[in-house]
Amino acid sequence: MNGFVLGGVSSGVGKTVATLSIIRALEDAGYSVQPAKAGPDFIDPSHHEAVAGRPSRTLDLWLCGRDGLRRNYRRGEGDICVVEGVMGLYDGDGSSTAMVAEALDIPVVLVVDAKAGMESVAATALGFQRYAETISRDVEVAGIVAQRAHGGRHERGIRDALSDDLEFFGRIPPNSALEIPDRHLGLEMGEEAALPTEALREAAGSLEAGRLADVASEPPAPDDPVQPAEPVAATIAVADDAAFCFRYPATLERFRERAELVTFSPVTGDPIPDCDGVYLPGGYPELHAAELESAGTLAELGRRASDGLPVLGECGGLMAMSRSLTTAEGDRHEMAGILPADVTMHDRYQALDHVELEALDGTLTANAGETVRGHEFHYSSAEVDGDARFAFETIRGDGIDGDHDGLTEYESLGTYVHVHAESGAFDRFLERLE
Repeated sequence: MNGFVLGGVSSGVGKTVATLSIIRALEDAGYSVQPAKAGPDFIDPSHHEAVAGRPSRTLDLWLCGRDGLRRNYRRGEGDICVVEGVMGLYDGDGSSTAMVAEALDIPVVLVVDAKAGMESVAATALGFQRYAETISRDVEVAGIVAQRAHGGRHERGIRDALSDDLEFFGRIPPNSALEIPDRHLGLEMGEEAALPTEALREAAGSLEAGRLADVASEPPAPDDPVQPAEPVAATIAVADDAAFCFRYPATLERFRERAELVTFSPVTGDPIPDCDGVYLPGGYPELHAAELESAGTLAELGRRASDGLPVLGECGGLMAMSRSLTTAEGDRHEMAGILPADVTMHDRYQALDHVELEALDGTLTANAGETVRGHEFHYSSAEVDGDARFAFETIRGDGIDGDHDGLTEYESLGTYVHVHAESGAFDRFLERLE
């Protein structure tokens, strides 16, 4: 599958809108598009899926490693993979967009804000192209998409100013309909705030789909292909609703490859399915705290966990496993009561980073002494009891108390960190259930 990376000159330049417009343009031109996201984000991929009709792949060097990143890319389906970058092209020490493009050996299409410039747009693009040489990165900036650019003289001025080795792949016209509402943690999810089809098609009409398809190239295969893991005799129940919506496609794929997977909705009060273990992914429990408290599913989960049912929660899952959740407005709600902690939401984020953890003892997702890499981004903090037991020491990141992550109680574990299936953590979890 050929592909290219859509990098930005900075955060906020409109990469997500450009990505969605390009997906629409390529689909309209007859190509089948596999979307992907450089970085650990869950929200942008939900918008990709809303337009492309298939889950977006997560491509993050810190989470997956180079071979894992290439494996995850190759599991996609379609003619062309469009990889949306993270932040600015060269920003980020754990897994920048440039690092992802280099690991995949595919070209970069640069998104440049052209709202107040013409020749300067070309100068900016040329600087990004030449900068790769100065830092000895094998990154090919093939050309640009001009964000917020008008047609006519504005477009011609940008085209004419570009050097011969920088292509103009089209523009995204200014349009207030091409704005996605945001909130804490980022944009609203794709199913909540999908962009209007008509506005996307108008933007797609200003892009040169054929030239974008032509510039795409195929990444090399992984150096070390991994053999399929043996199935386990277990059923895993995964929470799946508006409160628990942050999970990577690769995680669900790994569960389905090795075990039976069933889903349930704590928000609507589904009973806990007959299962050997429960996975509570991240999401927005704080937006649904009242429903979670009254629905009864979390209370049942607390009882089941105290009887020995293993429960694994990540971020929002950790919050739901705690005794209580207090919203930013000061409303306190009872949660599952599995973990000896009380969680409070804040107006500003409390942690944002790539994370590395070392297991203190054997736990649900790691053997003693093993390290696990992941990502944390949350607006909540957890006040834990003095005798609380932690599963991990933080080598990098904030975790729960600055030095540790992974509260453990009964046979259950709750962490602030999100991990990818390539980390091996979910394989350990499944194997603990046998």
